[in-house]
Amino acid sequence: MIDKDSRTTAERTSDREFVITRTINGPAHIVFKAWSDPELFRRWWTPKSFGMTIVSCEMDVRTGGGYRLVISHPSMDQPMAFFGKYLDVVPNERIVWTNEEGEGEGAVTTVTFEARGDQTLVVWRDLYPSKEALDEAMVSGATGGFDEQFAQLEELLGTLGADA
Repeated sequence: MIDKDSRTTAERTSDREFVITRTINGPAHIVFKAWSDPELFRRWWTPKSFGMTIVSCEMDVRTGGGYRLVISHPSMDQPMAFFGKYLDVVPNERIVWTNEEGEGEGAVTTVTFEARGDQTLVVWRDLYPSKEALDEAMVSGATGGFDEQFAQLEELLGTLGADA
């Protein structure tokens, strides 16, 4: 599946893995910062068309650190918490985290940042604990919205200086 501008690809690559790729306009160190600085992260993470609001965003982006996002939506009685641990963080290159908010074992997400001059190839891999877990995520819509999300990231990057 490729979005309208052919810059974001999202595809199931195996029974358990879903991969999203996009070349982002911005150097790797700034793209990494947008993924690791809570104030920047909350400005682009949720696709605007989904109508969600990040109520709080706590992130300790280092190997062994953790995160907790609380997100609200007008259709939900209570905000929903998303949380997990950072398993591996290599500044400007890679972030690996767990997704622990559901029942049972959640997906492990690996995002890599490959510098390509003034651009960065971002590869986002979600490895689910089972085929059924990925099937459920796809049906729920949890594997959608990435083209809009990455467009919001690029819009944010456009407001940051090269030394951000």
